[in-house]
Amino acid sequence: MSNDLIIKDLQANIGEKEILRGVNLSVRGGTIHAIMGPNGSGKSTLANIIAGHPSYEITGGEIWYKDQNILELDADERSKLGLFLAFQYPVSVPGVTVANFLRAAINAHRAEEGKDPKQTSIPVAEFRKLLREGMKALEMDDSFARRYLNEGFSGGEKKRLEILQMTMLKPSMAVMDETDSGLDIDALRIVAEGVNRLAGPSMGALVITHYQRLLNYIKPNFVSVMMDGHIVRDGGPDLALELEEKGYDWLREELAGAA
Repeated sequence: MSNDLIIKDLQANIGEKEILRGVNLSVRGGTIHAIMGPNGSGKSTLANIIAGHPSYEITGGEIWYKDQNILELDADERSKLGLFLAFQYPVSVPGVTVANFLRAAINAHRAEEGKDPKQTSIPVAEFRKLLREGMKALEMDDSFARRYLNEGFSGGEKKRLEILQMTMLKPSMAVMDETDSGLDIDALRIVAEGVNRLAGPSMGALVITHYQRLLNYIKPNFVSVMMDGHIVRDGGPDLALELEEKGYDWLREELAGAA
């Protein structure tokens, strides 16, 4: 099966508003692919649609991953297939501890992988060891595991938890929706180091951001620019540096002149 994420002519609305107007994008498995673009260009919409958010109406196109058009799958089925979304604004779940949430998620994935039904549940000792190692790498206190999911968390704590989930679930393709938003420089460094430990042959990443700042820490192999609901330019890491230096107006003018 191919670990490439292939998006073909994707079109989508929310309510009566058209957001995506024919997105074509290929994210190679095992690589880091950044999407940059101004506010309102459709980047977060694309991330949510990949993950299976029900609020969007798909009006055309396909998304292929591991030989399946994932638009036909529910959100939990996409997760079990190896897709992961790090939210821009993670939601709180009062009454559910971080540890219980993570163990339930791991067990759901183990069941999908065809583990022996009698051994589907990860042993407590093994889970605790993995959890401690993950939290230590992200400089999280042990008490974090007993807190309710995202309840009262700072922006940096929420983003560290997203990376902790990624560490525990080991997806083959992670979609990161503006993970740098709301992070100070220390939290950004810690989160980026967590992503860099995971990225490689076994995990590709689609990193969505406004700014070069995040890409100083997470080095992309490829960069695409999204404007007005579709991809308007593809390139290498130098494209991100050019956008940081010039902004987006020059590209708008260039595209208008070519139209």
